[in-house]
Amino acid sequence: MRPPLQQATILLTGASAGIGWAMAHELATTARCLILVARRQERLEALKAELLKRNATLQVIVAPCDLTDTDAIDDLLTQLKAQAPQIDILINNAGFGDIGAFEFGDWDKLQRMIALNITGLTYLTHRLIKPMRERRSGGILNVSSGFGLSFMPGFAVYVGTKHYVTGFTECLRCEVAGFGVTVSQVCPGPVTTEFEAIAENPLEHSVPSFLEISAEHCARESLRGFAKGKALIVPGWRAKFLLWFSRLSPRPLTRFVLSLGSKTLYKPNLSDSSD
Repeated sequence: MRPPLQQATILLTGASAGIGWAMAHELATTARCLILVARRQERLEALKAELLKRNATLQVIVAPCDLTDTDAIDDLLTQLKAQAPQIDILINNAGFGDIGAFEFGDWDKLQRMIALNITGLTYLTHRLIKPMRERRSGGILNVSSGFGLSFMPGFAVYVGTKHYVTGFTECLRCEVAGFGVTVSQVCPGPVTTEFEAIAENPLEHSVPSFLEISAEHCARESLRGFAKGKALIVPGWRAKFLLWFSRLSPRPLTRFVLSLGSKTLYKPNLSDSSD
C-alpha cells in the first residue's frame, strides 16, 4: 500500500530544523497543504516564506505547539479543523536527544525527552489514525533512529525512546494493513549537525564526517521510501552497513565495539553532570 502523498494535506512535526526542515522543502512541490509544527514560531514563519517561493500555490499553515503537552495537541487539532478538516499524512519527526552517562543526566530533561519522543508522537498518532482508518486512506511516517535498531552507551534514554518508536510502528503497520493506511518508519544513521543541534549536552567529539549524511539526503531517501510504502527506510549506505553489522555480529562483540565508540564521544564521569 502506498500513501496518498500527491496533493495531500500533510502534518509535519519538528519542521523548524534539520530533517524536518528538509522534508518540508521536498514536499513543497507535491503537497496541497503543509502544516508545519514545532515550538519556534519565528523559524516556522521563515520556513513558510521559503516554501512559498518554491510553490506559490501551496497552502502553508504555521502551527506552533509544544508536543510534550497533550492538552496543547488537542488545542492544535481543534484550531486546524477550520483550515484543514482532513489530514491525509502525518510525519512524526519531532524529537531530541542528549548524551552522557545516565546517572548524571538531568531528570527534567530526560522527562521532556520521553514526553516528546514517546508521548507526543503516540498521542498525535492516536488522534489522527482513526479517521484515516475510517476513510481507508492515509499514511504515517515515524522518524525513529538507527539507535532504534541497535544501541549505544551514553544515549540510554534516547535509545530507549527510539526502540519504543520502532516497536510501536511495526505493530501499528500490521494493525492497519487492511484498511488503506500506510505506516512506515525511517531509521537514519548520523545526520550532519542534526544530533548536536538537538542535544542539550553537545558531543565532546564530533561523529566522523564519513559516517554522516546531510539532512537533505536523509529527507529525500526517507520520503522516497515512504512513497513506495516501505516498512523500514534506512537512508544512506553507511547506515545500512552499520545496521547489517549490528544484526549479524555476536552481541558481546557489538557491545565491545559500541562501548569503545561511545567513549570517543563523551567522558563517562562527573563532567557529564548537567548541574
